Amino acid sequence: MDASVNLGDTPQILSTTTVLSLFSTIAILAAAYGASLQLLQNNASTKTRVLFIWHAFDALIHFLLEGSFLWNCFFSYTTNANGLWKANQAFASPYLPPNVYFLGRKDRIYGAEYGTSPFSALWMEYAKADRRWGGTDLTVISLELLTVFVAGPMAVWICYCLRKTRSDRWFWMILLATGELYGGFMTFVPEWLSGSVNLETSNFMYKWVYLFFFNTLWVWIPLWILYEAYKATGQSARSPSRSSSSARKNN
Repeated sequence: MDASVNLGDTPQILSTTTVLSLFSTIAILAAAYGASLQLLQNNASTKTRVLFIWHAFDALIHFLLEGSFLWNCFFSYTTNANGLWKANQAFASPYLPPNVYFLGRKDRIYGAEYGTSPFSALWMEYAKADRRWGGTDLTVISLELLTVFVAGPMAVWICYCLRKTRSDRWFWMILLATGELYGGFMTFVPEWLSGSVNLETSNFMYKWVYLFFFNTLWVWIPLWILYEAYKATGQSARSPSRSSSSARKNN
């Protein structure tokens, strides 16, 4: 069975799943903003509030949406007993190289394409822009395991650090921002090097909203965080030198 059968439908600018997906993202952003109102002090600076909202939003996206992607990869599947495959066809995932089977299971094919939940529909909608997210692309799954189980908890920890104004908060933000940039690099550069065979760029919604806007959020904002971290750590490094100079002058 060729996955393009399901993913190659006539593209629409807006579908019900698209609208619900966009609203879910807005709801997550609203939840992150609400958390900042509850957990940050009223006199917190605008920069601190923006950083808190971003990392809370980041954590919720990783846990809820990308966590659901991993759930589909590991628990949504079909078998060759359902009559979709003919005897003369290989029962194998179109998302994997020949003779490679996810989790070593030759009797199952995993992925959101075979799920029935609303989250399965969400990822199948996104798979219209990048078909790898409909199945079990090994690079994507490996990156998402790090994203959900490492980056997500780290984003929560950063929110705590910002709330408590811990002195090590910039260290954790640098670490996470670097990881987010690496994740984006490893998601798209292999695709570009192979001619972007899995990307749909002829549709405005798929190209500019799904692929460009949502993915470059995790480029521009981490770059801004690294810039702010550079300024903050630079100021901290210069402060002891100024204090030492003042002490020498007083002596």
